[in-house]
Amino acid sequence: MLTLGIETSCDETSVAVTDGENVLSNIVSSSVHLHKRYGGVVPEIASRFHVEYIMEVLEKALAKARCPLKKIKLVAVTNGPGLVGALLTGISVAKSISYSLHVPILGVNHILAHLNSAFLNRDDKPKFPFVGLVVSGGHTVLFFCEKTDRYKILGQTQDDAIGEAYDKVAKILGLGYPGGPVVDRMAALSTGKNRVILPKINQDKNSLDFSFSGIKTAVLYYVRNVQRETLKDRLEEGLVRDICRSFQEIALDSLVEKTFIAVKKYNAGRIVVGGGVAANSRLREKLFTMAQINGVRVHFPEMKYCMDNAAMIGSLGEKLYRKGCRSDLYLSAEPNLKA
Repeated sequence: MLTLGIETSCDETSVAVTDGENVLSNIVSSSVHLHKRYGGVVPEIASRFHVEYIMEVLEKALAKARCPLKKIKLVAVTNGPGLVGALLTGISVAKSISYSLHVPILGVNHILAHLNSAFLNRDDKPKFPFVGLVVSGGHTVLFFCEKTDRYKILGQTQDDAIGEAYDKVAKILGLGYPGGPVVDRMAALSTGKNRVILPKINQDKNSLDFSFSGIKTAVLYYVRNVQRETLKDRLEEGLVRDICRSFQEIALDSLVEKTFIAVKKYNAGRIVVGGGVAANSRLREKLFTMAQINGVRVHFPEMKYCMDNAAMIGSLGEKLYRKGCRSDLYLSAEPNLKA
């Protein structure tokens, strides 16, 4: 079943052609370069970028898959959560194609699609059941998944998503946007293991929810105190690296601890991670280490499927369609759609 996947929830314009978990094409065009100067995604700029480039991305996806549009049998499109203007662009194109080809359309939840990303791997494909962790700029959610359409939310962030915390810390330190890759890189270069002491995140042992606003604020206060003492606005690079390391260790320890509490509670033998922060080298290292100790398998998506992409939308859309899920041309954007 050839499925056309469309993803425009934030700042990536992506179209893919999938056949089950086989990805025939997956074209992604990012507008991140346009948002750098503002230190975050500007919704109006993202929406205009989608409008300008989505047809070009569509043509490239069809060409790479060597698939004429008329061979498409299902259109799967992200309908939430995300930026409403961005979502509407993808949904409008999806509806047009669905209507003109007389093929079904299906709205797909962006968060659940990230959880499905590891199934696109050429090797190391997960099996149900598993504990799922979605970590990105907008989401931090912990799941227990029994089947594709049978899952339970165990916990989620009560304030900042972890990717958002990375971006804010990078902004405090003057490292630019996006913050995740640069903080990860700077932390790896740190040599001062105990030079910067930040407060641990106060973990409620009875809850699987997360909180990252406190550690972000602790970084802000630490930097302000240093600037006040040194009378300098700019921190020396070695200190910046050490702050990145301390922040990252504390934030990721919170993720890993909660994930393995869930593993033990649900007697799960597998963990599946998805979302942009799944590309973080230190998170991968920590989870693999703990998994080996606990006799658990961890599945990460290939790097190209960590970030927002349409392949995850098309693949999950087909699975859900085969299980009886349906949408119609009244499908609307739901920016606050819950998993």
